[in-house]
Amino acid sequence: MERIICLAVGYVFGLFQTGYWYSRMHDVDIRSKGSGNSGTTNVLRVMGVKAGILVFLGDFFKTVIPCVIVRIIWKDEPGLQHLLVLYTALGVILGHNFPFYMGFKGGKGIAATAGLLAAMDLRVAVVCLLAFVLIVAVTRYVSLGSLVVVTIFLAGMIWFSYRGEYGLTPGSRLEFCAVSAVVTGMAFWRHRSNIGRLLHGTENKLGSKK
Repeated sequence: MERIICLAVGYVFGLFQTGYWYSRMHDVDIRSKGSGNSGTTNVLRVMGVKAGILVFLGDFFKTVIPCVIVRIIWKDEPGLQHLLVLYTALGVILGHNFPFYMGFKGGKGIAATAGLLAAMDLRVAVVCLLAFVLIVAVTRYVSLGSLVVVTIFLAGMIWFSYRGEYGLTPGSRLEFCAVSAVVTGMAFWRHRSNIGRLLHGTENKLGSKK
């Protein structure tokens, strides 16, 4: 029951489409511009750096806030706490990626996943941030940096959970890793068109116009 509640609450938080609402405040429908995606990267490309930063922060904190609340509620049960934080973040990402009131067409969930990293384990978050900055600086491919980040996230969750750092039982440890794999797999699925363009050398680079 706790898992279902956390998924549902997370989904509600995820429904706040920062990119869509920010663009509408400026008389733009971001879904009709650029890639048609309502996430940070498309907003950055279409509306500029300031808009991209604000949208990223909105999507970032809509994951951090409910995850922090979960941490407070279950602070005396560390194993369950970490698992429920993960379910809550998964709900946020689902709400962000598949908002029902937008025809289930939202963003790709990377900014929301960044919020999960910050709420779950700052060590993994720092490694992911450094990897993202390095890859994007060298290649200018935001999608490539994003895919590397979610891969490092999964590796970090498996590594630290099996080291016993999250207080998980053997059964919940497997569940924890499985949900982490779902988060990573969903990011790859949402980036499938980007992956195709990366393989063919036609992916849009940061700073270029769609």
